Amino acid sequence: MSAQNIETKAYEEKISAQLQQAKSQLAELEAHAKSKMAQAEVDTINRLKTKHQEIDTKRQALKTAGDARFEQAKAEIDTEVGKLRTSLSELATRLKAEPHRKAG
Repeated sequence: MSAQNIETKAYEEKISAQLQQAKSQLAELEAHAKSKMAQAEVDTINRLKTKHQEIDTKRQALKTAGDARFEQAKAEIDTEVGKLRTSLSELATRLKAEPHRKAG
């Protein structure tokens, strides 16, 4: 196995673990938002799920990326994962801070 393949596999495993953590957090936040009937937050969660899927698709594409494309894709994925994690954190804070309300 080449050094590039080892690096690609290690990076893919790292991103996969981060995406799994994000998926778990999304599920938890979705349950919390639905229990509060917070439709705006449920909509945000659905957008974040779509972003999660896009990142995962890019992660899977790394397997066939060439050396030059790998570095560019890695940078893009790192940026997107960072944004996803920030959005999850902000959403979690918002859900914990808001009082119980009815959907309207």
